[in-house]
Amino acid sequence: MNKFNPFSLGKITLLLAILVWLALVTVDLIRIFGMINNLESGISEEITWTLELLFFSMLYLLYRHIYRKTRELDFLTLIWRGASTGVFAAGAGFLTDVFFFSLGDSKISSDPFLKNIFYHLNFAFTSAFLISTALLWRHLILYQRSKQVVNQWQVFEVMMGIALFFVFFNQNNFDYSFFFGLILLLILSLLLSSNLKWIPYLNFKEKWKSLLFLFLIFLCTSFLFYRILSYGNEARLQINLTDNLFLMGLFAFVFLYALFSFLVTLFNLPTSSVFEQKLAEAINFQKLSQSIQPEENEEKVLDILLDSCVSASYSDGAWLELKATAGSSPLMSLRGLDPTTQSSLSKEISSMNQVASWEQDSGADQISPLPLRLSHDSFKTALLVPLLINRRMIGRIILVKEVKEGYNKEMLGIIGTFSRQACIAVENHQLLKQSLQNERYQEELKIAQRVQKALLPVRLDHSSAFTLCAYSHTADEVGGDYYDTYKENEHTYVLIIGDVSGKGTSAAFHMAQMKGVFQSLIQLEIQPAAFMAKANAALSKCLEKNHFITASIFRIDCEKKVFTHARAGHIPTLMYQAKEKKSALLEIDGLGLGILRNQTYQNHVYEKTYAFAPGDILVMLTDGILEGKNQYGEQFGYERIKNLVEVHHHKSLEEIQQLLILALHDFVGGEGMIDDDYSLLLVKFS
Repeated sequence: MNKFNPFSLGKITLLLAILVWLALVTVDLIRIFGMINNLESGISEEITWTLELLFFSMLYLLYRHIYRKTRELDFLTLIWRGASTGVFAAGAGFLTDVFFFSLGDSKISSDPFLKNIFYHLNFAFTSAFLISTALLWRHLILYQRSKQVVNQWQVFEVMMGIALFFVFFNQNNFDYSFFFGLILLLILSLLLSSNLKWIPYLNFKEKWKSLLFLFLIFLCTSFLFYRILSYGNEARLQINLTDNLFLMGLFAFVFLYALFSFLVTLFNLPTSSVFEQKLAEAINFQKLSQSIQPEENEEKVLDILLDSCVSASYSDGAWLELKATAGSSPLMSLRGLDPTTQSSLSKEISSMNQVASWEQDSGADQISPLPLRLSHDSFKTALLVPLLINRRMIGRIILVKEVKEGYNKEMLGIIGTFSRQACIAVENHQLLKQSLQNERYQEELKIAQRVQKALLPVRLDHSSAFTLCAYSHTADEVGGDYYDTYKENEHTYVLIIGDVSGKGTSAAFHMAQMKGVFQSLIQLEIQPAAFMAKANAALSKCLEKNHFITASIFRIDCEKKVFTHARAGHIPTLMYQAKEKKSALLEIDGLGLGILRNQTYQNHVYEKTYAFAPGDILVMLTDGILEGKNQYGEQFGYERIKNLVEVHHHKSLEEIQQLLILALHDFVGGEGMIDDDYSLLLVKFS
């Protein structure tokens, strides 16, 4: 199946327009032949009007297709197309007049067939010019389209469509309905002619060219309209195709928009240089904004600022002074001055009292540029431009001129805006560097978070004698809570839960050390108290002096149904006893790891053995749960945990764990209100 070529639409409409025009000429020639020979041609005027309507429609489709393909052309090129089409149409009309004038009173000059053919040629060229230019105006009117402008154009198109068929209503007569319709089209043309938003985008040179092209369109439209009026005054045998509301409406629209565009462009000429200056200032703004790149520094931004200020104020010389900061030297940049002249100017300016009081206002939100009169031999005016970041003056720009009163109010405004924009750019550059550094920190924290998650066991070792579940939450990206399990043999298991003092990365680092110590020592299959003593000895060598670790360790013997427990400063573990249906804390003394860093530590750690029965529950916690506070400053505490476990002891460990976490969040008012790490390790004996 062949694919339709969209570019063939223009060729098809052009061919159809030519065929319709030939049919129009043929019909009128047949009618003239019949009238000359007193024969009835049998061709009514409606046929001519129908062919005329079809001809207009084909031209509209042709030029609509052409302008759709040239949307990206600039304004000047589009206006030139309209002007060149007008010159061609007007030139054809002028050559026709010259041709008939040269024939004089000869017989051929009055030949109706020849006149009819030339009349139709000029009608075709005029129609092509008017329709193409109207569509050109459409492109300019809808350049910055709004709902109101689009609606106005759509109404105009509907009215022009009605005007196409109007000839069938008024039979080509200049009656009241014709003038009423023409007045409506004139009003709509005036409304549309006020949409000239494209003109300010032309520079000075382009405006002069557009004035020439618009004048040509205006001149050609006037000349072609005059020729149409002359056709109406001539005795003729053919039907007058130009006494048409549609054609008159196009003349009015093309003429008015060309006139309005010409006048507005002409009146804008004196302000073109100002507009181009503002455009240059806008480009400088863009340069300042685009100068902030991660690999660039503040010096480049300030250099651009200095050049922009010199350009905007037409200064004869300038320099930039940047105050020295920690780790940097003062920056000095010169423009149009030698060091000796700059030094003498700087001394004169620094000695002025008004400069000293001006610099004292550096804590204000904004300081306006300060103009000064100089007594220098070469330079008579100076302008001080402050550079402020966070209400702190980081430096200043000094502009100088050889004339008195060289800086007006407008210059002060634009230069002040330049300096504020540049200072924002410098501040953004500093913030960008800080942001990049923070981003690196965030990436490092994410890595630490992943490492810490890997340190916590994914699978908890347990037997058929008990079940386990655990949960851990960090207040920051990383934390210092730790839990782990170890299977010694088929009947013996070791559980540990710990809490490093402090929060954040240091706590997470020490938590990793604790895991290493646990995994190393527990393989010796030693008792809990001995484990604590050896762990203290190992950790004392690597813990910082102001850090310590609390821990609780349980060695469960499933065969004897007992567990041995030791505690190193950790909060007591809660044990629910199923037979008594009550909970109690496993009170046992013990000192935190790393508090005493000598052999005497083993005198401060103890162990105790407890029996367990089916249904008993161990609730091992870190202090983040107990110390969670509500809005009144009350702590969550053991009592709420005891009550919850005693009420829901018959449920699974996962359900009890979920209820504990929800109760904690409800108490403190949400997860975000908990400012410490917290962890749970639950055991239920079966």
